[in-house]
Amino acid sequence: MSNSQLTEGICANRLSPDALAQNFTDIAPSLTAHEAQVAADRCYFCHDAPCQTACPTDIDIPLFIRQIATQTPDAAGMTIFDSNILGGMCARVCPTENLCEGACVRMKAEGKPVEIGRLQRFATDGVMARQDHPYTRAAATGRTVSVIGAGPAGLACAHRLAMKGHSVTIYDARPKAGGLNEFGIASYKAVEGFAAAEVAWLMQIGGIKMVENWQLGRAGDGDLSDILAQSDAVFLGMGLSGVNALRLKGEDKDNIIPATNFIAQLRQASDLAALPIGRDVVVIGGGMTAVDAAVQAKLLGALNVTIVYRRGRDAMPASAHEQEIALSRGVRIIEHAAPKAIIGNGAVRHIEFCYTKNGPDGLEMTDATFRLPADQCFTAIGQTLGDMPEIVIVKGGKIITDGAGRTSMARVWAGGDCTHAGDDLTVTAVAQGRDAAEDIHLFLAKG
Repeated sequence: MSNSQLTEGICANRLSPDALAQNFTDIAPSLTAHEAQVAADRCYFCHDAPCQTACPTDIDIPLFIRQIATQTPDAAGMTIFDSNILGGMCARVCPTENLCEGACVRMKAEGKPVEIGRLQRFATDGVMARQDHPYTRAAATGRTVSVIGAGPAGLACAHRLAMKGHSVTIYDARPKAGGLNEFGIASYKAVEGFAAAEVAWLMQIGGIKMVENWQLGRAGDGDLSDILAQSDAVFLGMGLSGVNALRLKGEDKDNIIPATNFIAQLRQASDLAALPIGRDVVVIGGGMTAVDAAVQAKLLGALNVTIVYRRGRDAMPASAHEQEIALSRGVRIIEHAAPKAIIGNGAVRHIEFCYTKNGPDGLEMTDATFRLPADQCFTAIGQTLGDMPEIVIVKGGKIITDGAGRTSMARVWAGGDCTHAGDDLTVTAVAQGRDAAEDIHLFLAKG
């Protein structure tokens, strides 16, 4: 954000460096060995484990918890990585309350699940702390694969293919690899540069070349036909780079910012105290990005932070756990309200909302309105892929794939948020990248 965009209510240094450091500490620190032992002992080790069924990457959860219980945590870490090479980040950011822990038998019986996520972090952190990468690359096959996007889907795909002996080149539009994990999640979920450390650890497999600051279709870089001409196969995992517009008059006023841009700026900041933040911050949207932006605005020192969502809290894409995190940090959540007008002279000053209700034909706007003061507004109402004319796109701008990640174009696979099967979760993107890699390997083996 440039200084010309700053208004009276927006400034840096709202909190001291010590206060900021305290605010942005690890939200769920790693278990000690004793704590992990106690947590593992609560598992029933179900034969037909509902937690494993609920995991998009199909990690054998009872097995890895039993391995922790029998004091072989490194074996537990390898059980996780065999299914999910980004198991360390997933342990930090997965909405486990909706996935494995939500399906846990103890959750059903007692309302308190086994701490699967924290046990996964304990096991994976131990393996990653070693000096040597635990996987060995197979003999070179002489086949080449290009991966577009260095996010979770692309990284998982690249690692699996490299492990099988193929040569992989990853192209990414940003100056740093990691995708959503590096630029799109709250800082307090992955502290101390974990996303970058995980990428460096993964790249130790060898056989992977990283090309950064390269965007598909950008003049001077290349398009899909160029990449196909130099590759035996291509995997598209570029995520969603575009943002949906509010489609309101005045949307171009200063200090109305995509929440993804704010989070990325914060994640890459070397000095949190230097980040300008408003006094009255409004976040429009109800997903994980909205919550991450709102909570971090509060942690940076914003006085009033409000999330406004057009439906009820039970319909918010952000999990109930994430909503509680926001409320516990002093963020207000207003339900059943949609933006109607942006008021201000040059920069936003107020946002007018109308209350909504559920009608016979869906959501309806009512005549009842209210205004919120806002010197800063973050929009989090969804993202788009952008133009991809060489690939069949479903309505809503996402790539159609089959169960193995194949697109309608020969030798092109896709996975993660850029596809119709993506759901804005790191763990789902990893699963799709991994599964596409297996199908690409079979395809290459036949050729």
